[in-house]
Amino acid sequence: MRGSIRALLLIAGCAAWTPWSSARGEDESADAAQPKEALVKLDSEQQRAVGIVVTHLPVVKLPERIEALGLVLDPAALVSEAGELAAAQAAERTSQAEVERLRALYGGGAGASLRALEAAQAERAKIHAQAETAAAQFALHWGPIDALTGAQRDREIAALVRGRELLVRADVPGRHGLGVLPRTALLDVDGVEVPGHVLGLMRESGELQGVGLLVGVDHAPPGLGIGARLPMTLLTSEHSGRLVPRAAVFYDERGAYVYEQTAAKPGDRQAGYRIVRVNLLFAADEGWLVDGLGKQDDVVVRGAGALWSLQEVLGQAVDDDD
Repeated sequence: MRGSIRALLLIAGCAAWTPWSSARGEDESADAAQPKEALVKLDSEQQRAVGIVVTHLPVVKLPERIEALGLVLDPAALVSEAGELAAAQAAERTSQAEVERLRALYGGGAGASLRALEAAQAERAKIHAQAETAAAQFALHWGPIDALTGAQRDREIAALVRGRELLVRADVPGRHGLGVLPRTALLDVDGVEVPGHVLGLMRESGELQGVGLLVGVDHAPPGLGIGARLPMTLLTSEHSGRLVPRAAVFYDERGAYVYEQTAAKPGDRQAGYRIVRVNLLFAADEGWLVDGLGKQDDVVVRGAGALWSLQEVLGQAVDDDD
């Protein structure tokens, strides 16, 4: 076993190995308390052989992209329920006014009987219950529209009726909550990204049994009709971090990490590579947006897999020697 490991080390170019602490900048006592990890050293020829590419990653701001499935809703359902709610509220106001009228007449002895007043009060209670039911149903089915003011709701409904806007329900399968409410949405309509604005969270689960959002789409492409299903991407507010290629990010029992090239000492012909722990924010494009890298960190963006393999082999060799 020891012979095969040593042979592999020779093939790898006899890379140097030294232990280091992941807690950089700490004193020796704190450093000794931290677990040791391998510092791999390679000369220029060995770096070319394994394809090492190092770069300084600038800070970028990117929104999180959440994949969702969209369903174009029927505005007639919204208009119908909004009309039922308005009618129920108007009936409640009328019944309340009638109760007040009869109460005044009865109190002034102007001919209104107690029985008529009690009948009006019973009718008012019934109509009030109907109005409460209509309001609860509208809030459940159209929560983001219900949160608008009366004038805003009227403008929204008018735009839907005239065809200037579409309402789309965006469902995120497998998730029942969102930490940050997305601000915008992109609808994939035959390969064309159509923007939409997120109105808010839906209170009622859909067919996919996930969190749902109501999205308004202004000036949708012709032919995008009611009941159409299409893929969507929800965009949250922007996060700051560094974009690291997927192949350069590794994970172990202590979390995610990348490889950093250490600063070369005068006269040193070998470059050192060590682990830097990072926080994964979210997957973006072909990489991960991460936090935890310093301003001067030079990150290995290609060939990191070779460093990982060397570290594993070198670590096993030290264990065998021990």
